[in-house]
Amino acid sequence: PGTEVREGIDHIISGKTGALIVIGDLESVLKISDGGIRVDCDFSAARLTELAKMDGAILIDDEVERIVWANVHLNPDPNLPTSETGMRHRTAERVAKQTEAMVIAISQRRAIVSLYINGIKYVLPDTEVILAKANQALQTLERYKQRFEQVSANLNHLEFEDMVIVGDVVTALQRSELVARVAREIERYIIELGVEGRLIRMQLDELMAGLEEERVMLVKDYAKNPKRAERILRDLAKLSPEALLNPLEVAKILGYEGNMTVLETPVHPRGYRLLKKIPRLPTGVVGKIVDKFDNLQNIISATVDELDDVDGVGEVRAKAIREGLRRLKEMNQIERTI
Repeated sequence: PGTEVREGIDHIISGKTGALIVIGDLESVLKISDGGIRVDCDFSAARLTELAKMDGAILIDDEVERIVWANVHLNPDPNLPTSETGMRHRTAERVAKQTEAMVIAISQRRAIVSLYINGIKYVLPDTEVILAKANQALQTLERYKQRFEQVSANLNHLEFEDMVIVGDVVTALQRSELVARVAREIERYIIELGVEGRLIRMQLDELMAGLEEERVMLVKDYAKNPKRAERILRDLAKLSPEALLNPLEVAKILGYEGNMTVLETPVHPRGYRLLKKIPRLPTGVVGKIVDKFDNLQNIISATVDELDDVDGVGEVRAKAIREGLRRLKEMNQIERTI
């Protein structure tokens, strides 16, 4: 929605004419074409709508800037497999498989828009349907985020008390990945919605603010190899829903292998996640502090002078770090009391 192509498609559906539109890879498409009219004019939704009144296909350049041919008869390889039954859709699927073009088939009777590219078919849903799904996904995201925040707050308390076990970390990662998966689904809806997705985008950005960075810091705190944090999160994203709910699978990705007893193994955070919660503390400085003190408990017990010795910290920042950690601990205790 919002593009001239989509406007033209909507007009074709309203006019109940149907169409076969080919975008890109004109050289390959013309080799399997017959007849047609070379129009070579600037692209516009109105021209697309008028040309669709003819029976043949419409050929558009890669940049969707010019309509090159109209009323073209396409002759793709008939031996290419297709699951379609209608002539227009069978042709569309075969052309997409034989060339690198994107083919749009608009059904005249059913008003359904099908997109074909590289052997993939995608049926374009109504904007109202996508909006309803996006709003439902936003509500789910909000609930998942609230649960993750509860788990994160509990992890804060355990970190200050140095009582974290692998199972606690796994739970936090599982919750964070569930949030990330719903967010990725909403991202797809936003792409499909085009200009209609602006409000959804604003809500998503607000809900996800800072979450991805916290996920990275969480992995850096507890992974056997913190330098693989980004890779670990990608591996986590590849897990099936069933595997994600298996704590041993998540623990294995972090580097902790074994049976259920491994989940009871005590672990000590390096301090990345809590240090990043201190305002105006750059990521580079956080890394240098962790390299110097090795784990969170050493950082908490460090004096101002010891923190001051770290490159890039200084006395003012050292005091801010100690004060910031103290406040985080107090806030966490208050939240748990409430």
